Amino acid sequence: MRFSSALRSLRWREHFDFGGRDVAHWFPGHMARGLKDMQRHLRQVDCLLEVHDARIPFSGRNPLLQETLGIRPHLLVLNKMDLADLTHKERILQHLEQQGFRNTIFADCLKDENVNKMVPILTELISDSMRYQRSENPESSIMVVGVPNVGKSSVINSIRRLHLKKGKASLVGGAPGITRAVLTRIQVCDRPLMFLLDTPGVLTPRIPNVETGLKLALCGAIHDHMVGEDIIADYLLYTLNQHQQFRYVEYYGLGSPCDNIESVLKRIAQHLGKTSRMRVLTGTGNVIVKAPNYNAAANHFIHTFRKGSLGKVMLDQVP
Repeated sequence: MRFSSALRSLRWREHFDFGGRDVAHWFPGHMARGLKDMQRHLRQVDCLLEVHDARIPFSGRNPLLQETLGIRPHLLVLNKMDLADLTHKERILQHLEQQGFRNTIFADCLKDENVNKMVPILTELISDSMRYQRSENPESSIMVVGVPNVGKSSVINSIRRLHLKKGKASLVGGAPGITRAVLTRIQVCDRPLMFLLDTPGVLTPRIPNVETGLKLALCGAIHDHMVGEDIIADYLLYTLNQHQQFRYVEYYGLGSPCDNIESVLKRIAQHLGKTSRMRVLTGTGNVIVKAPNYNAAANHFIHTFRKGSLGKVMLDQVP
């Protein structure tokens, strides 16, 4: 949808009000157990395949994974590239390389885009490294790691589909926490013989700041109810306006962009016909009225963004 240059130059919120929120409770206990399980399986592993969301290439990746598991060769896959604004793709790769990540690729595993590069890269990384007392074994074992809901299981299934012409071997879901334990090894290729270990998503136990937490929540790495759908929806509106990505206006028939989340959710609820019954006390007794269902509107707004229907964005600032 096109807007006049005058509208595009409107001043939006320059800063998001985080309201002194505490993110300490956003780290579920089962994630700590998941990291310990990964450590116990390290002897079986030749290489690490880390999957992360392409919309947040620098934010939210768990430093404990690198510290604890980083003795192995490492490939970073920035998945969901179809949802990310990759205008500055080369600068992203350069910055990651400066941080020590020399092997990084973007991928859209739902379309097998760039998935065909993964097995050759993994094979080369393993052949150029020590085999960790497993030189007599010709097969390769790769542990797939990352924060929740970045598409680890989808990457496994995509590699398997590409090389073995097989269907799903690992559960896939749109919410964090589908994989709770390190699973049985999954064969994904026969030439070379390669197995992948699916693992539970593990967040860092100390999210560095609230904005990083909200980026993770917006991408679905944290359960919505732990943060609050209204807060995530407000941060989404702030982000879309900051990027001058106004597709939400046309999608919900709003007429014009807006920077007030309550007004936007009210209009979304009306557009979708989402209402809730509310009891109102009046001087003559109780009256049941219909009111906009703000929670249903917030949920729809968030999930529509996650599907890519509201446009591509890069949530991290590219250096």
